[in-house]
Amino acid sequence: MGSVESISIAKRTGVCYGVREAIDKAKVARAEGKATHTLGHVVHNEGLIADLHARGIESVETLDQVTEGAAIVIRAHGVTPEVLQRANDRGLEVIDGTCTWVVQEHRELAKLVEEGYEIVLLGTPHHPEVVGLLGFAPNAILVDEEEDWAKIPRRKRMALITQSTQPPWKFERLAAFLVSRCHELKVLNTVCPVTIRRQEDTMEAARSVDMMVVVGGSKSANTKELTRLCEISGTRALQIESAADLRDPAPFAGVIRVGVTGGTSTPIEDLERVAARIAELAGTESVKGRAGEIAREALASAATPQYRTTSIAEPSAR
Repeated sequence: MGSVESISIAKRTGVCYGVREAIDKAKVARAEGKATHTLGHVVHNEGLIADLHARGIESVETLDQVTEGAAIVIRAHGVTPEVLQRANDRGLEVIDGTCTWVVQEHRELAKLVEEGYEIVLLGTPHHPEVVGLLGFAPNAILVDEEEDWAKIPRRKRMALITQSTQPPWKFERLAAFLVSRCHELKVLNTVCPVTIRRQEDTMEAARSVDMMVVVGGSKSANTKELTRLCEISGTRALQIESAADLRDPAPFAGVIRVGVTGGTSTPIEDLERVAARIAELAGTESVKGRAGEIAREALASAATPQYRTTSIAEPSAR
């Protein structure tokens, strides 16, 4: 018999507005009958990727895979100016789904280059957002983990900017480190506010349960950070990609209260399915009998309209 008596979902979870807008733009273009592609996967979620594929929206890795006149959707991570120029030169209809927060990062970087600062960029190498950022500041010093920081040279004027999904604590620590490396330091806090709120809400949820289940892509940096924060708060965390990963009740043995949260590419519908699966797999007899109801109640108490997966109700034309 299972031990889980209550299941809750962290507040303000679901797909972030930047990802949602890119998905919506792709669906609208396809609904208008356009041959529509996304440059790279628009979201780190297999279910949403499959849905886009079913609508006739294909992901491509390079612009060479897109025929002239077709629509190409730029995902929320953004791209370099050179990629945008090449898409226009090839006669593609560019639908820019770059997150407004990332667009602001691009503007700030261009301004820092113009002002002559030595730029330090905190980011994950090869991450799509970071690749796009470096397109605006090719000579920026890219650093990630703390052991990399010693390679940062001493300069008179330096500026610090960050990939939007980097942990706030790491950004703050790097800013403090750079104070000793230069005479003038300009710090631009470009950590996404949605990322910060997601982390705060997850830690709040973790403090009131015995165990957290974190849902998101295995390669998602912001999902991994949520798992780390849960563990820092003293709450055991299990990271999964979907409800299908929950097959063994053993991790829930003796657990009474379970919390669920998800990365910024995880739809709230996935969190509801995970909550229901936990109830079925590890709930008490009464909880198992009300698995669907309990999951719906958990979602209703957490979800708000701005975190829905999409604003488009009807499937697009194929």
